[in-house]
Order: sequence, then C-alpha cells, then structure tokens
Amino acid sequence: MCGIVGVIGTHQAAPVLLEALRRLEYRGYDSAGIATIDGTAIDRRRAEGKLANLASVLDRLPLAGLTGIGHTRWATHGAPTESNAHPHGTARVAVVHNGIIENHAELKAELQAHGQVFTTETDTETVAQLLDLLLAQGMSPREAAAATFPRLTGAYAIAVVFAGHPDLMIAARHGAPLAVGFGDGEMFVGSDALALAPLTRRIAYLDDGDWVIVTRDAAQFFDARGHEVKREVRLTALTGAAVGKGNFRHFMHKELHENPAVLGDTLHQMVNPATASVVLPALPFDLASIRRITISACGSGFYAGQVARAWLETVARIPTDADVASEFRYRTPPMDEGGLGLLISQSGETADTMAALQYMKSQKQHVLSVVNVPESSMARASDAVLATIAGPEISVASTKAFTAQLMVLACFTLAAGRARGSLSEYEAKRLTAALLEVPGHAAAILDDEGPVRRIAARLAEARDVLYLGRGSCFPIAMEGALKLKELSYIHAEGYAAGEMKHGPIALIDRNVPVIAIAPSGPLFEKTASNLQEAAARGGQLIVFSDAEGAAKLSGIAVETVILPAVDPFVAPILYAIPVQLLAYHVAVLKGTDVDQPRNLAKSVTVE
Repeated sequence: MCGIVGVIGTHQAAPVLLEALRRLEYRGYDSAGIATIDGTAIDRRRAEGKLANLASVLDRLPLAGLTGIGHTRWATHGAPTESNAHPHGTARVAVVHNGIIENHAELKAELQAHGQVFTTETDTETVAQLLDLLLAQGMSPREAAAATFPRLTGAYAIAVVFAGHPDLMIAARHGAPLAVGFGDGEMFVGSDALALAPLTRRIAYLDDGDWVIVTRDAAQFFDARGHEVKREVRLTALTGAAVGKGNFRHFMHKELHENPAVLGDTLHQMVNPATASVVLPALPFDLASIRRITISACGSGFYAGQVARAWLETVARIPTDADVASEFRYRTPPMDEGGLGLLISQSGETADTMAALQYMKSQKQHVLSVVNVPESSMARASDAVLATIAGPEISVASTKAFTAQLMVLACFTLAAGRARGSLSEYEAKRLTAALLEVPGHAAAILDDEGPVRRIAARLAEARDVLYLGRGSCFPIAMEGALKLKELSYIHAEGYAAGEMKHGPIALIDRNVPVIAIAPSGPLFEKTASNLQEAAARGGQLIVFSDAEGAAKLSGIAVETVILPAVDPFVAPILYAIPVQLLAYHVAVLKGTDVDQPRNLAKSVTVE
C-alpha cells in the first residue's frame, strides 16, 4: 500500500514523478501529491482521489524544479483528504512516508510543547515537524535525519527533501520496502522497483533499519546504528516498458487471460519435460529430513497455503500447519528446530508475513518463500526462494499470481514426496503429467466466458452468496468468496461443504445462491450429498464441475459451468480461474472499480 518516488534529476521533476506514481497505482491509494525544490524553496501540489486529479492540479499550477518527491497515500491516520495527502512538511522540509509511526501521539505532544504547529491528522506529520525543529535548532539535514530516525517506532519507508538543498535527498526504511536507483548524473528513490524501471535498471535495496543520503551522483548508506555500510547495486529484471491493458477493459481481465502463459512459464522452470520430473533449485537444507512444515501467508496467499497443506499431507505425507500470518505472529507457537517455514506472498513485502518469517527464523526453522518479486524483502531474507513467473500483477485482486503460487506449491509437493520416499516415481510422473496439461485446460476455459457471464447476471442482484468445497477445493471456495467480496461488495462466505449443516444451512433460501466447487473425484459423492441438502431448502445451486459431475447434479443445479476432466490433484489450480472470472464479471455488471476496489491495497506493508 502507498507508494514513494523521489528524483534528483536532469529534467523537470514533476512530470517524472507523476509518471512513476502512475506505475504505483496498482498498490492502492486514495490521495496523491508531489513536492519539488524550486531554487531554494519547497513547493507542493496535492489532491484527493485518483492521480488524474493531481494531474489536473499540476496542469493549472505547474511545479518547477529538478528535485522532488511524490506519494500515493492509502489512508490510515486521518481521512483521505487533500490536507492529509503527502508530502507533508514545513518551509524547511518535505516528507513522504509509507507505514505507520506508532509513537506519533507522544512525539506530537512533545513537539507541540516546543511550539511546533500541526495542520493535519496524520502520523506522518510528526516526522516532518521533528525534522523541522531540529533544523531550526541549527542541525544540518544529515544531523537532523540521524537524530530523527531512531526516535520513530513502527513500520516506515521515508523520503525527505530539504529547502536550500536541491541536490540532496535522505531516505530510510524500517519494516517497509525502499530502493535507490542509480542513473547517469541523476538518482532516484522508490518503494517499488516497478516505479523506477523506466528511469534505471540499477537498483540498491535498503536493508531493514538502513538510511541513505542520496546526492546527484552517489548514495551513502548507513545501518540502524549509524555505521556506514555498502549495499549491492544490482540489475533489476523489470524493464521500463509500460504495463498496459492491451485490448482488455481491465488489468484483472488481462491478467486472468495470462494464466495459460504464466502457468506454462512457471512449470518450465520447475519441470524437466524429458523425464517428467520436478527439479527444484538447490536448497540449503535437506528436504528429506524435514519433519514438519509451517505455512504462513495472508489473503489469497493463505488460501494457496491451505491447498498446499492438503497436498503436502495427502500426497507427500508431511505433517503441515497453515496459519494466517497476522495471527501466527502473535500466537508464537513452539516449533521444533529444523522444521520448514513456508511463506507465500505475491509482493514479498507483506508486513505480517515478514514478521512470521522473522519469528520462524528465531525458532531455528529453515525458511522457504514463494514470491513473485525475486528482489523483494522476503526473498532476500529467506534461505531459499521458489519464484512464481507471473510478471507484474497490477490489479489489486490477485489472479495469475494466485494460480502461479498453486503451481509452484504443487511442484514442491511432488519434489518433497519424492525426497521423503512417500511418493513413488510412477505416481510422481503421473501427477507431473497432469500438471503439464493445466495450461492447455486453462486456455480452453478462457476461450469461452459465456457460461460464467450468464451466472454473473444472476449473482449481480444477490445480497449473500455461499461457496462450498471439500478437501483441496475448500480453499478455492474461500478464494471465490473473497474475490466476490473484494470486487462487487456482495457479502459472500466460503465453507467446507460438510460444515454446512453445522450452521450455514440456516441462511439458505431461494434468495441465496450456493456455488459449489465440485470436481469429480474421491470427495464428489460427499459434496453432492451436501448439495442435495441445500437444494431441499430452496438453495439456488450453481455448480462448477466436469461433465461427469455436472450430469450427476443436473437435477438440482440451476446453472452449471462444465470444466475439463482432470486429476483431482490439479483441480484447485484449474477451478480457481473460472471462480475468479465470475467475480470479475459480477463486478463489471455492478459497475465497481474492478482494478482498484474501495479500501483495498495491493501490497499491505503495515499491520
């Protein structure tokens, strides 16, 4: 959530900053602003709402200057108004900030006692006011920054510019990502390498607790103790090419249609087609010796983790726990030394999942992360990484990254089963062959969206929707409900089908659609029995199944989406696609903001 960009450049800064902020829109925001240094003075422009509003302000009141900072804000402290939009500052200093300053109230009281006057409701303004006070007392920008950052409690990424210092920017990170970009006679700061990609591919990432002094041609890094340190400058794999929608109306629709290619690319990095076997990258631990796996993630990543738990226990026969990271970090469970912590995140920057990673390390677990950004904080902090080859995902609602996570986790399951000897070579090859068929099946599903569109018209008027599934498809039911809530603002819940009679069945009547994720397989008959119970109470059954399952449920289903017949092992990957597609089409019919749903952010870098 939120986005930071900064530039000490050779061209006017405001247009460069605005374009960089556009590349960060996918993170989610509700206001935006830019500050530049024109001569020796700081000037700002801010606007509530979308970047188009800020662009209009800049058209009327342009900003001059080669140095500046920009920000897209997702409101935490204070409403999403122009006055609360970043950058915040005084005549001496301007600040942009991602995260939360937890001790802002104490700092504010102290600063007000010194005569500092606050004009916003935000926690961020305390940073600007503290810097301003120290500058007024005669400190240099470097001295003021060095005195300010240790006083801040919480998660933050901060970039600061100073009046009278057009060739200087100071930035810091603690628990939120930040990078420095190296150009030719110009320098950049960003919370996301995607924002910097059009400007430079040479990136250095701040470690947690670092702060950095950026000048026109250099960056000087310091650790949390103030000691100068070196940080590696690396070439990012991202390019400056614009991330566009192509011929699609929304990024989400485009990204759904990228599934066949994404699933194929992810498979190609993990499967040797000649031997039909999974080949993992070299791991710094012995997979065969792992006695327990603990999975932690948030949102859709957690549902991917729940599918993985089912796979790892039934196929690889490894005891596995799965927990939402925001709960795991506070439950502090005891963990036997030498276990495996498995983290899942699209961005690799999710604050709660990063905290789970640190806890796992403190419990002497090996840490393996499944991430879509190989340069992310999570990737760099892990013992090993399994990368999803999904490319940038711009829509806030995760689609192709989710299915890529499932593909990676399926391959990992097969590798773990073979390493432990709990999965025969024959069975592993059979399941690998089933995985290799998934991209083609995904393409077939996306070639005909008619059945899903027809169902979307029925759902668009619903107030409540139930999703049911069993086994490894139970998490897909929860994923479907989450996507419907996120995109269309319709109340929806995902349940294990067998749990319906333990409470949710009380909700069922003719006004409540019941969506069943019911592929043929060992659990189909049990699911069908549960669906009969729902139909007997007037439930409007919408079934996602293959031809065999659809035929068996034809007497009670009011709508059916027939999917390819596949091995039950790979069904969760394939069934996720039409379930997500359904949420997309419902949102389109309701006219909501599909790519940037209200109140949501792509990367949640604060608690």
